[in-house]
Amino acid sequence: MKLSNHTILITGGSSGIGLELSRRLIEKKNKVIICGRSEEQLQAAQYQIPELEIVKCDISDENQCRHLRDWIGKKFPEVNMLINNAAIVHKTDFFNTDNIIEMAKKEVETNFMAPLRLIHDLFPYIQKNTNPAIINITTGLIYTPRADYPFYNATKAALHSFTQVLRKQTESSNVQIIEVMFPAVKTPWHKGNPPKIAISTEKAVQEMLEGLEKGKSEIRIAGANLLYKISRIAPKFAFKKVNNLKNK
Repeated sequence: MKLSNHTILITGGSSGIGLELSRRLIEKKNKVIICGRSEEQLQAAQYQIPELEIVKCDISDENQCRHLRDWIGKKFPEVNMLINNAAIVHKTDFFNTDNIIEMAKKEVETNFMAPLRLIHDLFPYIQKNTNPAIINITTGLIYTPRADYPFYNATKAALHSFTQVLRKQTESSNVQIIEVMFPAVKTPWHKGNPPKIAISTEKAVQEMLEGLEKGKSEIRIAGANLLYKISRIAPKFAFKKVNNLKNK
């Protein structure tokens, strides 16, 4: 894939991987639009990267997704790439947490249903433009779950499965369907307490871009690739290692 002259929508683009990805893609002469729930964070991102286009949208809300679709259709009908990056996590115990089912619903809506909605709603625009692509961001935890994330692993595993189906169902089209599996990355997502093995956002994004340039449809970044291999050979060992990871 040539990584220039695209019009790209990135969900969750105001911090972490999304922000670093936005920066790098703008450096490569792309038009980048980011959406997020926080107007303050979006404006802060735009202050850092003035070329960014920003739009407030809580993608867990179906009506706001519909508004985003209409806004994109009016302002950026040339959009040819969607990167489903936004995700949330609840690190908690399933049986000893109040409102646990509401937490599950929120994660399912944000991490799984929102990408489905956006892909379905924006596909007519993406498909008709040059070099179209849909990129879904998942995690190495689709192979081996981390027990203190009761829903995150499952939502990302669902998105992984859906991405494979989508790739098969669209194989006669010109749209590239790509999945990027990240390991632990040092971002605000970890709330200041990432695992010791976490890599930098710069390294994570660099490996992602290299994978895209090589034309890969599944890009396993750093430890995600190692976890994939170990889980195939020794799944119990992989599960034990993932669940014994220490934070810094």
